[in-house]
Amino acid sequence: MRTFSRLFTSILLAVSVSAAVTTVVPPASKGVWNDPANALVLDGTLTDIQTIVDTAAVVDQKAGATGEPDQPIPDTAVTAVDGQLTTAGMHDANSTSTRRSILQRSSRRSVDDYELVFSGTGFAPEDRDASIQGTAYLTFTLVPNATYNVAAYLNFCDTVQQCVFANIYYEFNNPGLDHHETSNLKCAVYGDVHTAAEKTNFGGQQLAPPPAGLTYIQQSSGYASKTLVDPEDPEGYELVFGPTNGANNAPGYMGFAFLDRYDVDACARECNNRGPDGNGGACQYFNIWRAVVNGDPTTYTCSMYYIVADESTAVNTGQGNLKVTFSRGYKRKNYVIDGGFEGYNACNDFCFSASYSNWIGTSPPGGSLDATIFFYPPYAHAGNGVALLGSATGADNLPGTLTPTHPLNTVTGKAYLITFFHASAFSGPVLEADAFVDILWNGNIVTTIRPGFSNWQYYQFQVTGAGNDVLAFHGGKAPAWSFLDDIHVFEI
Repeated sequence: MRTFSRLFTSILLAVSVSAAVTTVVPPASKGVWNDPANALVLDGTLTDIQTIVDTAAVVDQKAGATGEPDQPIPDTAVTAVDGQLTTAGMHDANSTSTRRSILQRSSRRSVDDYELVFSGTGFAPEDRDASIQGTAYLTFTLVPNATYNVAAYLNFCDTVQQCVFANIYYEFNNPGLDHHETSNLKCAVYGDVHTAAEKTNFGGQQLAPPPAGLTYIQQSSGYASKTLVDPEDPEGYELVFGPTNGANNAPGYMGFAFLDRYDVDACARECNNRGPDGNGGACQYFNIWRAVVNGDPTTYTCSMYYIVADESTAVNTGQGNLKVTFSRGYKRKNYVIDGGFEGYNACNDFCFSASYSNWIGTSPPGGSLDATIFFYPPYAHAGNGVALLGSATGADNLPGTLTPTHPLNTVTGKAYLITFFHASAFSGPVLEADAFVDILWNGNIVTTIRPGFSNWQYYQFQVTGAGNDVLAFHGGKAPAWSFLDDIHVFEI
């Protein structure tokens, strides 16, 4: 470990450029960047709560049982992105979407695992009722008319993945229901629990030719699962907190998407596919929560961040008539241990080393300190630690190699994304012109970047895992130094 005090005598690097001699104080001697580092700035990056609230006030995700029975479950739809509604967010009951098969549960519930949420209004000829128009609609089936069979429709809910609520009711004057089941007793299932306040579909449609009357509803009741099962962690993510009734108000906010149901896998896909932020990089964390407006489930927010948050910032419980419920935070798994070099803390001011517990820097024969790790905030993109390629003292112009101490815990055949920030703005435009870095995966060059004179810039490259893969960075030719920070390998 080298400290500034041990380098009491400054090391001066003299290089000849067009017959002129330019003196550069190298990084080991605490030299100053030619172009001051554009480090990560978090001012103004907190969650845009107001836009989320405003969009929740206008999005329409409510749906009910229409069309043919026993349709496959539609894929989770995005209903809004960063305040702009999508077609799915401007609901059309006749719209179609990609659907997937009705999936069996891995474990079954019994009728006793459900509870009555609301009852129907009766069977008398003059009785009228309404069915649920609510969020997270999945599909519906028909139950034989022989009896108002509660067990039959709860068993149906039990077979549908994500089902936690069932609404059973009679619909009259709908000829589309009079087929092989000879039944007009509908069982509509949902991925969220609804109340009698959401019984807003009274019928009123002319579906059968006159003189048949308009459609109408009778005896609409609702049953909900007594317990809600925690979702499994999305692939490539792990749970940070939740469920709570507070959403994150955290820095590193990238934007949000509304989903038409509470689907952590869909939120993870949104995070994976979110374009990188030039200041903070790729999405590393998402917060999913249910928005309840005026007492009714309204939408499911997926907020994305390039900095991992935690429960300490989950302080937004709602605003106005919007309440936050079922808030969970998930962080993306980084297969690189300490990609920000924050584990190197051999001092509290300025120091550097060729290696420490998480990273190893090596020099070629005849080289000296050609790959090093520094503790010095002015050099870092974020935090205190940063890596350097190129002789830290300017003793030679040979490239060094930096690699994690241990192979990555990756899996054969999986796709991964290497992301990092790079800067070559230390020596000035002329001296940094030849700056380069090879990105290596299991000893093979994935790509070579030649940024020349460049301040902190984000890069990402896709690779395929072979299992226990070895990542390395090779480059730097003093005085064309290259700094590296915030290195990640994510599964995609």
